[in-house]
Amino acid sequence: MTFTKLHGCGNDYLFVDCLERPLEEAGAVARAVCDRRRAIGADGIICIYPSDKADVRMEIYNADGSRAEMCGNGIRGVAKFVADRGLVTGDRLAVETDAGVRTLELAREGGRVVRVRVDMGMPILEGRKIPVDADGPVIDRPLEVAGRTWTVTCVSMGNPHCVTFDADPELLDLSSIGPAFEHHRFFPARVNTEFVRVDDPRRLTMRVWERGSGETLACGTGACAAVVAGVLTGRCERQVTARLAGGELEIHYREDGTVEMTGPSVEVFTTTVRLERRDGQYHLGS
Repeated sequence: MTFTKLHGCGNDYLFVDCLERPLEEAGAVARAVCDRRRAIGADGIICIYPSDKADVRMEIYNADGSRAEMCGNGIRGVAKFVADRGLVTGDRLAVETDAGVRTLELAREGGRVVRVRVDMGMPILEGRKIPVDADGPVIDRPLEVAGRTWTVTCVSMGNPHCVTFDADPELLDLSSIGPAFEHHRFFPARVNTEFVRVDDPRRLTMRVWERGSGETLACGTGACAAVVAGVLTGRCERQVTARLAGGELEIHYREDGTVEMTGPSVEVFTTTVRLERRDGQYHLGS
């Protein structure tokens, strides 16, 4: 099986060309190949399929095999993958996701895509639709997690996010706090959590605990959710640079209510591996 690794600000995925042949048991495959010690290693896998609604369709599987609705860094990788291989032409692309169709603008250097601007659509603020266990918007609401009270704002960018500005993210032990948020009963579908510091009204520093993957170097939808939460609570402006461990993303929460994200995409390598099924699980062949 052939995989191509791409990353956006260090948030890395293994991409599979499924335009002619589907990937069976993709969740189980993700669990096998995303292991960073025993396999290739990645935050998840992304399968690229034909679409009757857009240029292509993406399916996202986290490292634990669970399905994700949307991925901001991953969708930029889809754009680079298909454009650099000549599967689409032009500087605009439409990608179908589980959260709807997203439109992208491509910036090239030397004929290859280096940066992508994504129309991420409108954030969802209604609690039950995020989903969280609350009616109406959840903005600066107290929530008991891991033995303390946090002030949280919840946003869906096609996938659920919980944003807090309560502590310096660089000082937190996310290995214990992150899972406590992810599996909290307030979040029926689990949750991605952003721990954010406002450096100034146009610059945020953040760390992210991603549902199904753990702490990642960057999260595009998480950066969007952080800026939306910052605007809703009066902490930041609408055009913001989000600084994450793996790099920076430019986020614009526009006056029309939509969110735009701009960032890089880098291809790392392509490899072919043999998968064997033993004891009901996939393993890399010897």
